[in-house]
Amino acid sequence: MTEFLGPLSVWSTLVLFAAVFGCIELGRFLGRWRRAAYSEQERAGTGVVEGALFAFVGLLLAFSFAGAMQRWDVRRDLVVSETNAIGTAWLRIDLLPAESQPKLRELFRAYTDARISVFESLPDLPAVQAEIARANSLQGEIWAYAVAECLRPDGEKARVLLLPALNEMIDITTTRTMSLMSHPPVVIHWLLISLVLVSSLMAGFAMSPTKTQRWLHVLAFTTVMTAGVYIVLDLEYPRTGLIRLEWVDQFMIELRQSMK
Repeated sequence: MTEFLGPLSVWSTLVLFAAVFGCIELGRFLGRWRRAAYSEQERAGTGVVEGALFAFVGLLLAFSFAGAMQRWDVRRDLVVSETNAIGTAWLRIDLLPAESQPKLRELFRAYTDARISVFESLPDLPAVQAEIARANSLQGEIWAYAVAECLRPDGEKARVLLLPALNEMIDITTTRTMSLMSHPPVVIHWLLISLVLVSSLMAGFAMSPTKTQRWLHVLAFTTVMTAGVYIVLDLEYPRTGLIRLEWVDQFMIELRQSMK
């Protein structure tokens, strides 16, 4: 099993849709077969089980959606926070002696390019790891050069303001990397999909007394369940699905363009 399930592709979504629909039809077939063998008294109480199952599916879907939305908000806010941290450190380079600024500004430009490339490279994990390594290497160069320049006699003002800004800029990269990898255990998503299929089976079983199939209800149930699972997984991986964060990355791209 992979580390994460990932967003559903178009084909995977169609397969899930067909599976939900198939489970409803299977449940209806089993219901008509079993109802002929049991009396009404023997079937009493099954509604309680069905209701409890549907309630559990609804709760799991709701909590999964709320958690995915919360993590999406955190990832969005971290993009803005890192952009602000880099921008603040960039401005405070002005506090260094004039002859010390050009090299550090050049390192900043390369570093910002690397940080933008980290997230543009997704979902190509080898490329992402290469860009992270490049950004980390540039971090070390920026810090070493800034410390050396701040320790000069005329670097006291920069030492007080620039180094804390650099420290914040470096720290937030770890936070963003961790948020990128923060997902519920994959078993939760598989449990959600399994329960959706089981509830579809029970829904078909509950509709078995009808002689004709209620296609509107079947299609509505199938569509809602499939869409719910799709959106939860898409929110969990906003760099690879339809719900994306590229519009937030524009803030950092604009910052890079302003680094003249």
